[in-house]
Amino acid sequence: MIEINNIQKSFDGKTVLHNISGYFDKGKTNLIIGSSGTGKSVLLKCIVGLVQPDEGSVFYDNRDFTHGKRQVRREIRREIGMLFQGAALFDSKNVEENVMFPLDMLTKMHKEEKLDRVNSILKRVGLENSNNKMPSELSGGMKKRVGIARALVANSQYLFCDEPNSGLDPITAIVIDNLIHEITHELDITTIVVTHDMNSVMEIGERVMFMYKGKKLWEGSNENILDNEIPELQDFMYANKLMEAVKKRNG
Repeated sequence: MIEINNIQKSFDGKTVLHNISGYFDKGKTNLIIGSSGTGKSVLLKCIVGLVQPDEGSVFYDNRDFTHGKRQVRREIRREIGMLFQGAALFDSKNVEENVMFPLDMLTKMHKEEKLDRVNSILKRVGLENSNNKMPSELSGGMKKRVGIARALVANSQYLFCDEPNSGLDPITAIVIDNLIHEITHELDITTIVVTHDMNSVMEIGERVMFMYKGKKLWEGSNENILDNEIPELQDFMYANKLMEAVKKRNG
């Protein structure tokens, strides 16, 4: 479980996160949702340590990541896996080399052990026998699968996904959502997904935090989000439905 307490962050005198508190359950897909510019990506960066909050703390299973000792922070970082918005694969490395990269950096495993681990995780994401393919040969969905494999290959306990459906068609987006959801439950890890896609919310949103102008306005599950009485969240949901209708009409 990850817990955040009173996270505040400002840039150039402008506050972008206002006292955000909450928790993200282990073994569930936790979503942070909101329109562009609401602060959800900044919050994610504060949680993973890419941005230092001005105030507040982040705890990983009761370990203080924000103010803890260097050794504690280092241990937590080794347990973090990240799926970036554009997959962020190394163009000069093939699939096998991309997925093996964290093992090269973080472990002292023998080459045979690394390869076994890479092949195992590639099979799990449906990319067995794709080891020698280059990123330029992959579809958008395949790149996301490789990104997921790389994020989890070192036995990560925490998976962070920044707009995992960005650039994907609706069918592929559902496949990636379901893969993230299945792996979260299978490995019993803590997963946080940042998204503005209501389809993802309804598909895999077991725990959802809605942000608006740097504030947390609502949290709950996809089972009760339709019954919310928050005007800003209702507007967000309506805008998503309208956008999907336009895409279907033009597609």
